[in-house]
Amino acid sequence: MIDKQNADGWIRRYHAADQSPIRLVCLPHAGGSASFYFPMSQALAPAVDVLSLQYPGRQDRRHEPGITDIGAYADALTSALLPWLDRPTALFGHSMGAVLAFEVTRRLERDHDFSPVRIFASGRRSPSSFRHETVHLRDDDGIVAEMRELSGTDAAILGDEEILRMVLPAIRSDYTAIENYRAAPQDTVNTPITVLTGESDPRTSREEADAWEGHTRGGFDIHRFPGGHFFLARQQAQILKIVSEELEAATRKG
Repeated sequence: MIDKQNADGWIRRYHAADQSPIRLVCLPHAGGSASFYFPMSQALAPAVDVLSLQYPGRQDRRHEPGITDIGAYADALTSALLPWLDRPTALFGHSMGAVLAFEVTRRLERDHDFSPVRIFASGRRSPSSFRHETVHLRDDDGIVAEMRELSGTDAAILGDEEILRMVLPAIRSDYTAIENYRAAPQDTVNTPITVLTGESDPRTSREEADAWEGHTRGGFDIHRFPGGHFFLARQQAQILKIVSEELEAATRKG
């Protein structure tokens, strides 16, 4: 087990809540950074201790090479989280982060006898709902076009050539990882799963979102929202309500 100091390259804790009875680990989307979850951390503190994960290749880790395999990503994230499993813990992941939350949970249950209290899988089809996608093979302009279509990147970044060129390698690495990811229908976790999905998300159909139910032996529920892939930006209040209620219930049960 590594110590917390060595894990800090991955962990961002914007609003430390040492007395909280429960912890929420937030995993960003492809190309995303830990700061994406700053508003959620701010809103949930001090009732919930929120950790936001910082992937290599962006912001203060921009000089580190990106990771191009979901398995390697999940292995590294699991190791980074081990020192923080001192209380009931839930995972919230958006898009690629939802898949990573699932894969980290598989490792925690299999190798460390630890089951998170819940996975919140946002903006992503089920692990076994595979689509052949090749964004990672596009040139830089093609990747930027994808980012614009999904509307998940700050317009200021898309308009700043220097910043954009700095983050594109990390985005390409993430897309390489998630677009080559495969999971079997029988890959499951004991942890209950709550799915959050946009009704007009071009990357997740209704059926693909529903298919998450087959990947848990625990409870399952799903919430649908108006909007596309980044529906959560405009549905923050409702999503925070759902997360808060689920975490409060898990705390009472614990």
